[in-house]
Amino acid sequence: MQILEPVTTSPRRFKDTIYEQFARLGKAVSAPKRIELLDLLCQGPRTVEVLAEQAAVSVANASQHLQVLRAARLVEAEKKGLYVEYRLADDDVCDFFLTLRRLAESRLSEVEQVAREYFDGRGSLEPVAGDELRRRVRSGEVTVIDVRPVEEYRAGHIPGALSVPLSQLKARLDELPKGREVVAYCRGPYCVMAVEAVELLRKKGFQAHRMEQGVIEWRAGGGRVARPGKRARP
Repeated sequence: MQILEPVTTSPRRFKDTIYEQFARLGKAVSAPKRIELLDLLCQGPRTVEVLAEQAAVSVANASQHLQVLRAARLVEAEKKGLYVEYRLADDDVCDFFLTLRRLAESRLSEVEQVAREYFDGRGSLEPVAGDELRRRVRSGEVTVIDVRPVEEYRAGHIPGALSVPLSQLKARLDELPKGREVVAYCRGPYCVMAVEAVELLRKKGFQAHRMEQGVIEWRAGGGRVARPGKRARP
């Protein structure tokens, strides 16, 4: 815990100290990889080793970034056997990440430019909007698949979605009805696993689309989130 000097005698010192505390959060997310780690942890708890692999950094580098996030009290760590598992401090941290992302999307045209160039280059895989997907799910028109790793599915998924990790999709195509549209989702608008899943499905003759929303966007929009063995929670 940071030890603060007394500020009661100086209004200026009081103001400076308050904004200094706010700045701690800004400093914590000043590195792109730390923002990516928060995004990953929004999907569910992970060990340092798994985070390092998914963020494409060394274990030592991931550990350093996580220590910075922990010092700002954005994440928590728990020893589990030989490994250390990290999780978000609470749901407010995920809301903070979403707000940061929305602000970047609204203020920085480069975000849209980079995303458009990438997705257009992959065949203009037009996403299915969340409201439209909810209608199709309720009416039984589509098969929804969650192509994230299974531990993320278990941490929370869109009700009715089947867990078909991208790494298993090719081997499990016979589990999907060909006469029905398939909608794939992963970790949100900038996750590429759903893109790769849709490309594979279309090559195999499926009518497939990607869902731009992931679980955290679905929940933020008022959708219910399910967990295996538990009722969907608001």
